[in-house]
Amino acid sequence: MIRVLAIDDEPLALQQIVAYINKIPFLELAAQCQSALEAKAFLEQDTVDAIFCDINMPDLNGMDFIKSLAVPPLVVFTTAYSEYAVEGFRVNAVDYLLKPFGLQDFQRAANRLKERLEGSASTGDALAGAPVVGSPIASGIADDTIFLKTEYRIVKVSIPDICYIEAMSEYLKVWLEGEKKPIVTLLSMKKIEEHLPDYFMRIHRSYIVNLTKIQEVNKNRIIMDQDTYLPIGDMYKETFQAYLDTKFLGK
Repeated sequence: MIRVLAIDDEPLALQQIVAYINKIPFLELAAQCQSALEAKAFLEQDTVDAIFCDINMPDLNGMDFIKSLAVPPLVVFTTAYSEYAVEGFRVNAVDYLLKPFGLQDFQRAANRLKERLEGSASTGDALAGAPVVGSPIASGIADDTIFLKTEYRIVKVSIPDICYIEAMSEYLKVWLEGEKKPIVTLLSMKKIEEHLPDYFMRIHRSYIVNLTKIQEVNKNRIIMDQDTYLPIGDMYKETFQAYLDTKFLGK
C-alpha cells in the first residue's frame, strides 16, 4: 500500500481527492489537511509515501511547502492554474493535475506514483551501462536514439521523430512528430545540440529545427505545419539561407 497525504484548503476539493484515493486499491489515506501548516505538523509526527497537494493555499502555498521539507515524499500537485506546471517540474513532481480533474486523471497520477516507488530500481538497471551525458540525457544503443529524463521517467526518443526543440528558461520542450504534447526536460540547448545530427539547425536562440520536417519558409519564419510557425533569428539568417541555397531549385 502507498500511504498518501491529501492537502487542499477547499473542503469540497479535499473531499473529492479523498474519495478518489479511496477508489484506488493500492492507495491508503494517512491523513487529510486543509492547510500546508497543518500538513507540516502532521509530517513532524508521521511519514507518508506521497502527497496530493494543492498549490494555491493561504499562509503557505503548496509549492513552498514541498520545498521546505528536508526529505519530501513524492508529490502530485493539484491546482486550477496551468502556469505552475513548469515550477512543478522544478521540484520534481510526479504529476500535475489541473482542476477540475476526473477519476481517470487521478488514476493516471496514482499509477505514476506506483511506478515511481516500485519501478525506479528496474529503470536504472535497464539503463545501466549506457553512457550518460549530464543528468537528463543519455546516448542510445543506436546513433539515432537518445534518452531524456522527463518528470520521474527516462524515455527513449528517436531523433528522426523530433520536429523541433523549444527553449523555455532552463528547460526544453522536445516536440515529436504525431504527438500533441512535448517532452519537457531540464537541459540546455547547447547540450542537446551536441547529440543531434547535421539535419538539425539552430534557427533562433529559442529554437532548433529538424530541417527534414520543414513544410514552408515564409519571409522570416519557418512553417512546420498549419499550426506551427517558428521565427528565424537575425543571428541565424545567414546560416539558414546558405542551407536553403543548397536545396533551392529555380531562378
